Amino acid sequence: MAAPKIDKGEVKEEKVAVEPEKTLFLWKAPARPFKRRDREFYVTVVSIFVIIGLVFFLVEGPIPVILLASVLFLVYVLNTVEPETIEYEITNKGVKVAGRNNPWEGLVRFWFTKRFNSAMVVFETVGVPGRLELVINKNEEEKIKEVVSEYLKEEEGPPNFSDKAVNWFNKKLPGGRLA
Repeated sequence: MAAPKIDKGEVKEEKVAVEPEKTLFLWKAPARPFKRRDREFYVTVVSIFVIIGLVFFLVEGPIPVILLASVLFLVYVLNTVEPETIEYEITNKGVKVAGRNNPWEGLVRFWFTKRFNSAMVVFETVGVPGRLELVINKNEEEKIKEVVSEYLKEEEGPPNFSDKAVNWFNKKLPGGRLA
């Protein structure tokens, strides 16, 4: 039995139907939740950092103190500089944040939450960082739920390490100052 003869000049092209990206929902909101802090918050945080810094200086020297000072500066900047307003977009291909696409294949589930009086939708992701948290306008929550439910299940995920750490610090600060 002879093998079928193949003409080397003939190339078979298979056309794959590529679905064009279609915007399902679009909104603009701040890039992150924001809450202005008062003087008491900063005095408390600086006091805690000074005590921890003193202990670190006595144990390890100046390098950990420099690290603590940089974290303190980051806390100050994040609590004084208002976030920019960016564009969020839900498409048939995934979720776009400021033009960066997060495909549906990389998202596991979603839920709604609130932080600093800002409504948020949280997507659990497959890879790092583990969560994608988007600020939303409260009146758009139902529309977002309707659109995203076609692709993901709505189910609140368990608290991760950062959630637990923030909640612990929140209990330690006077008056629950982090929330």
